Amino acid sequence: MKRLVGGAAFFVLGGTAAAGLSLAQQPNRAAAAAEHKVSEPLANLDRIAVPAADVHQALAAGLIDRPIKTILNVPQRLTYGDFRWDDRGVPEGPVWIRVDPKAQLLSVFRGGNEIGTAVILYGARDVPTPTGKFPILAKLKDHRSATYDNAPMPYTLRLTADGVSIHASDVRWGYATHGCIGVPKEFAARLFAAASVGDEVFIVRS
Repeated sequence: MKRLVGGAAFFVLGGTAAAGLSLAQQPNRAAAAAEHKVSEPLANLDRIAVPAADVHQALAAGLIDRPIKTILNVPQRLTYGDFRWDDRGVPEGPVWIRVDPKAQLLSVFRGGNEIGTAVILYGARDVPTPTGKFPILAKLKDHRSATYDNAPMPYTLRLTADGVSIHASDVRWGYATHGCIGVPKEFAARLFAAASVGDEVFIVRS
């Protein structure tokens, strides 16, 4: 599943940096994408600068929740268990997280710059992941579920009072959660270190 940029349209598919990536329920499903050529060379080839006009258009259309400056350049195919994290040279700033269950992607931003993205698990049909804006209520590094047989939920970022969280999971084809957002364990550890209580998480409805 390729992450490519196609102007403001890349915001539609969610995960913000992931144009064309839609795991849906088929791991081999081809992704639609368009090329976006940047007129000036980028100082950092690991990042793609988002043109201000595209940001304005996406904000006006309600496709993004905050202004974005750069996204990670991830040309390779992402599949279950894959992630990218690169915060080199990114200055300090407010952290926020965008989750798109339909695209099965989570993106982490700091000061408007994407520093991480991962393929996720989300809630099954009978226990769907809620959508909306949620502040991180608590950080629990070695948490275990009080509801589901003491199941380990390392690097938990709790989003709701009834337990919906972002946490480390075995992210693979055919798996789902009970409403939580599951991310690869190494990614979860980095996200746990970067995020703070009160940071906002946007779970979008594509």
